[in-house]
Amino acid sequence: MTKSEIRKKYLQKRETLSQSEVIDFSKKIFQNFISRFKPVENQKVHIFLSIPEKGEVDTKLFLDYFFESGIRVFVPKIVHKKMISVEITEETPLIRSSWGIDEPESNEDSGEKDFDFVVTPLLYCDQNGNRVGYGKGYYDGFFSAISAASLRIGVGFFNPEEEIEDLIARDVPLRYLVTPTEVLSFGGFTSKSTK
Repeated sequence: MTKSEIRKKYLQKRETLSQSEVIDFSKKIFQNFISRFKPVENQKVHIFLSIPEKGEVDTKLFLDYFFESGIRVFVPKIVHKKMISVEITEETPLIRSSWGIDEPESNEDSGEKDFDFVVTPLLYCDQNGNRVGYGKGYYDGFFSAISAASLRIGVGFFNPEEEIEDLIARDVPLRYLVTPTEVLSFGGFTSKSTK
């Protein structure tokens, strides 16, 4: 299937999830992430701030855990059509953007390129780690600018089924996908199912 076909299909699938399902699945994704990656104090995590109205994986559980554990947190912000990474703390005030995304007021890029984990939003990820997002390409550009050693980890509600047919050279695959039922690894790493 093409990205646009997959985007349409999985947006519709996500819209059928109830709020309680989104919360329940998000908790399972969070638990699978923690048990697989075991983040520790002073590690650096780049993580998106979810948009509840869009039924995205709720990242508040992740953020609370990271702040409590002394893990450094960086969040994306689009500035001049480019995605930058802003470091935040528990006290950082967030403002609602025109996209409906909570984000820090600061437009100052942290300049950080070496993250331990990059927790990435998606609508769908295939069995090779190729993701379909909202089609803006911000994450592919961001992935290309950071250290290749940073673990690119997608979080999503659905397991791979369709293959993405229309990949282009600038598409950067994920290293892992965390769903409510399993953690999948791509690129020579072994898969670990939690079923």
